[in-house]
Amino acid sequence: MIRVENLSKEFKINKKYPGFKGAIKSFFSTEYVTKKAVDDISFEINDGEIVGYIGANGAGKSTTIKMMTGILTPTNGIVTVNGIVPYENREKNAKNIGVVFGQKTQLWWDLPISETFSLLKDIYDITDNDFEERMRFFKEILGLDEFFLNPVRTLSLGQRMRADLAAALIHNPKVIYLDEPTIGLDVVVKESVRKAIKEINAKYGTTIILTTHDLNDIEELCSRIIIIDKGKKIYDGEIEGVKEKYGYLTTVEIQVKEDNLESFNEFTDIKEDDEFNLTYKDNKLLVTFNKNKISSADIIGRTMKKLNVVDFSIKETSIEDIVKKMYRNEV
Repeated sequence: MIRVENLSKEFKINKKYPGFKGAIKSFFSTEYVTKKAVDDISFEINDGEIVGYIGANGAGKSTTIKMMTGILTPTNGIVTVNGIVPYENREKNAKNIGVVFGQKTQLWWDLPISETFSLLKDIYDITDNDFEERMRFFKEILGLDEFFLNPVRTLSLGQRMRADLAAALIHNPKVIYLDEPTIGLDVVVKESVRKAIKEINAKYGTTIILTTHDLNDIEELCSRIIIIDKGKKIYDGEIEGVKEKYGYLTTVEIQVKEDNLESFNEFTDIKEDDEFNLTYKDNKLLVTFNKNKISSADIIGRTMKKLNVVDFSIKETSIEDIVKKMYRNEV
């Protein structure tokens, strides 16, 4: 479906000089510096996959997406989407893709939602039967009926986002790019949008590329993630794979009846380091450990031998914590 091979993008920007005089000099200078926003990235995305494409601000993910949608032309490398080179055949590519930007809308501001979809039907030359079938589906899963006759300018952010999602999919594109689709939404609306995305993927087999800073979106929707940093790809694989490889630290919080835990010495055979740490707080024992070396059952079992355990909870390293560590080069 999507093939990205040795993709690079460079930008020429005016050379900057320090101070006020430097700012004036920069304004008139013809000297440039080259910034590489995307650096030799390669990957393939199969038909029907939902892939999270994530990175810190300035990592190069937006630049990559712009090349995949045909907005930008690569400096080096090649992109093909459903057999089309996007930046060489923008019109044909546009009919095969949908795009949703969390901070921008593709809807007509003063028109009712109903009129917007009628216009999109004509623009994309959608048959009556296909249009009616898709509208029924989108009204059902996105709840469009409650504001279908309202002008776009009167909609809440959550309503507009649901309408934008339907508008991007009304022509049944092969690929949809979702850029921060749940930004600014409350928890209930976020869950509704995520559920809709899953159902759309299941019904139409739409390939979905998701860029977001909300890693709950990634965990809820994606089985595979691509992480880039400073223009380079640093990980490409399953979420469970990255958790297994980098998220080996687990914390068990054990609540006990005893209030004097300093004398507890059941773990004296394990050296305390970055992979094992024991702390006490009120009537709670917090044990952080490498789950590949010792199991949660062993931790809890040892504790129960010496203490009266009231309750316990287990917290594994989240994908968000792992990605933060990747950005800081701690893994």
